[in-house]
Amino acid sequence: MKTGQYYKVESVPPRRLKKFMNFPMVPRVVFGNGSFDQLGGILMSKRKHSEAPFIFLVDDVFESKRLPERIPLIFNDQIIFVSANEEPKTYQVDALVNKIKEEFSDLPSGIVGIGGGTLLDLAKAVSILLTNEGSAADYQGWDLVDTPAVYHVGIPTISGTGAEVSRTTVLLGPEKKLGINSDHTTFDQVVLDPELIQDVPLEQWFYTGMDCFIHCIESLNGTYLNAFSQSYGEKALELCKEVYLGDLGPAESRDKLMMASWHGGMSIAYSQVGVAHAMSYGLSYLLGVRHGIGNCLVFQHLEEYYPKGVALFQTMREKHGIELPKGICAGLTETDLDIMVSVALDLAPLWENALGVRWRDKIGPEKLKSIYRKI
Repeated sequence: MKTGQYYKVESVPPRRLKKFMNFPMVPRVVFGNGSFDQLGGILMSKRKHSEAPFIFLVDDVFESKRLPERIPLIFNDQIIFVSANEEPKTYQVDALVNKIKEEFSDLPSGIVGIGGGTLLDLAKAVSILLTNEGSAADYQGWDLVDTPAVYHVGIPTISGTGAEVSRTTVLLGPEKKLGINSDHTTFDQVVLDPELIQDVPLEQWFYTGMDCFIHCIESLNGTYLNAFSQSYGEKALELCKEVYLGDLGPAESRDKLMMASWHGGMSIAYSQVGVAHAMSYGLSYLLGVRHGIGNCLVFQHLEEYYPKGVALFQTMREKHGIELPKGICAGLTETDLDIMVSVALDLAPLWENALGVRWRDKIGPEKLKSIYRKI
């Protein structure tokens, strides 16, 4: 109120500060058919000196194909072919790091991952462990990495996982399946060349693309949803529908699926995934089920949580003639089920996003076991 020439200011309670996530994004990305051929120029400016090589981790499916011949090797650069038949493991990361340190006296100029989610996650993890002490298993969790990684580049040859854009590298460890989630995980450079995904087999194309689709459904229906994640998630979902339900030509389909993967990965950067991903981690840890197919195996039974999404998934599956494996969990013991449940329930942020802060009151071991038994 006014008193003479002065104003009386009413006391205002201090504003409660809320901590918002200040997450990193990929600083540089090149997109387009044939963009892989720009790799040599991109890497040249990042070379420290002739004795500091670039190490290329490449899916061994390309070992007898032309792609390795296109990799711009100079000086003592090295290609290491890695199998992507299984989920990436912490001991694999440790072995690759030890190999590189034993062969080269200096740190590499950088690590380049060429392949699907497995190779991209391995590249991110190796780049971190080259500058941080200990085992990869020591960094499974949130924000445990202190020292920046060496320069690292991601080049996807299949689309859907979002590994090219995310701040996590998901690894199977001795005790759990959990990502190295850190600000130092994100790639410094990504090359998105749709030509590189043109020979992906139908089932792999479907399962990996459904990883993106399920990202979107879980993000858009989660309690963590906000305008940032919603904008990316809605665009990724729209693109998934065009790719898997539309009548696009092969080239347009590749372009749009690559962008769906990018946007799907971004949609969970400021959000989270949910029930399918949590339970898929249990399948991967115990049975070695690949991530994409694991998500599909679980998601088909989640009508209670994502009814519209599951219906749409079934329509996509039928359109492309995909038959999901059956009996994956047949014959598992109670101990086996307990292990999978323990791995799944350990992922608290995923459950909180799916069911809210009181998620433990809404779901428990017996409910998860009943779903696993259907798979």
